[in-house]
Amino acid sequence: MNFLITGGTGFIGSALCAHLRQQGHYIVIKTRQPELITDNMAGVKRLSEISSDVSFDVVINLAGEPIADKRWSVSQKQQLVDSRIAVTDEIVTYLSDAKIKPAVFISASAIGYYGTGVTDGVIDESCAGDDSFSSRLCAQWEASAVAAEALGVRTCVLRIGIVLGRKGGALQKMIPPFSVGVGGRIGTGKQWMPWIHLQDLIGIVDHCIENKRIQGPVNCTAPNPVRNKDFTTTLGKCLNRPSILPMPSFVINLLMGEMGRELLLAGQQVRPVKLEQLGFKFKYEYLETALASVL
Repeated sequence: MNFLITGGTGFIGSALCAHLRQQGHYIVIKTRQPELITDNMAGVKRLSEISSDVSFDVVINLAGEPIADKRWSVSQKQQLVDSRIAVTDEIVTYLSDAKIKPAVFISASAIGYYGTGVTDGVIDESCAGDDSFSSRLCAQWEASAVAAEALGVRTCVLRIGIVLGRKGGALQKMIPPFSVGVGGRIGTGKQWMPWIHLQDLIGIVDHCIENKRIQGPVNCTAPNPVRNKDFTTTLGKCLNRPSILPMPSFVINLLMGEMGRELLLAGQQVRPVKLEQLGFKFKYEYLETALASVL
C-alpha cells in the first residue's frame, strides 16, 4: 500500500516506518529535512508538493513537538499546540483536495486527554477530559483530526500512553538515574502510569488499518497499567538496581512546574477497552516482560 506519514523520523515514527518497509509498503514522509529520507522512501517538506493525482491508502499523523523536553513557558506551550494543530490542519486540507481519499486516517493523541485526576476508576474511550493544559491540547489536536470524517475518511485517534522502546521515549530519561542507584518513586507514587510496548503500538496501527470497525478514539495502553511506585520498583528490579530514593512532589514542582505536575505527578487508570472489545491481542500485557524485552 501507499502511506503518507508525518512525524516519520521520530521515536515512534521511525520504528513504524521500518516495520512498514519490511512489509513492502511505499512511504512518503513529510519532514523538515526530506533530503535525509532513504531506504526507498520519499520525503517532502510540504504536502502541497504532492500532486493531487497521487493517492494514498493510509495517512498517519505522528507530528508534534516533544511534550516533555522543555519547561512549559507560555511560548513553549504555544509551540506544543502549533506543532500539532498546524500539521493536522494541513493534512485535512490536503485530504479535502485529494481526488482519491485514503481508506483510513490515523492521528496521534495522548492519554493526557483525560486530564490530571488520580482516581481508581477505569478510564475508557468514553471518559471526558478536564481543564488542564495537556487535556485541552489533546482535545484541540483530536478536533482537528476528526474533521477528516466529514470528508468520508474513516478516522482513528490514538490516545497513546507511555511508550516503552529501546531508542527513545520515557525510558531513555529514566534509565540513567536508575542505573546508578538513585531512582525511585515520584511524589506519592500512587499516580497511574498507563504504558505500552512500542511493538504493541505498531501492532495497533496495523489493527486500525485492517479492522474497518475501528473508528474514533482508541486508548493505546497495555491492559495492565501500574502505579508509579510499582513501575519504578519493577524498573529497578529489571536493572538489578535499588529504587529507594523518591523524588518528592515539591522538587518536581520546583524543577518542572506545570509540566511536572501534569506529566509526572498525575495519572489515571487508562485501559484499552475498545481494542479488547474488537479482539486486539497484546504481545506485552505485563510490565516486567515488556521492560525485560526493551532492556
